[in-house]
Amino acid sequence: MKFDLKTMSRKQLEKLRSDVDAALEKTIERERKAARIAVEKAAKAHGFTLAEIAADAKPAKTKRKVSTKAKATSPAKYANPEDKSQTWSGKGRQPVWFKTALASGKKAEQLLI
Repeated sequence: MKFDLKTMSRKQLEKLRSDVDAALEKTIERERKAARIAVEKAAKAHGFTLAEIAADAKPAKTKRKVSTKAKATSPAKYANPEDKSQTWSGKGRQPVWFKTALASGKKAEQLLI
């Protein structure tokens, strides 16, 4: 069956999409059923039931748990001479005040705490 998608209206395209989705669902279910039958047959050939094999199966690995511990922060190494509350550890992206100070001719050593 061939469709000329360029000449179809939006309603026709939406109907086609829903028909394709429904057909895809049926095909997936049919293939899943066939796979289950094949697995049950293979298990039976080895003297087991599918339930026995599934009980022995290890659960799939899950993602690593994210640590709830706070990350250790590095101590401040540089301070803004105009506002001492603005500090930087020297790691990561340079703050704007640090870049501005360097652009104005100061050296990084002059900004050390």
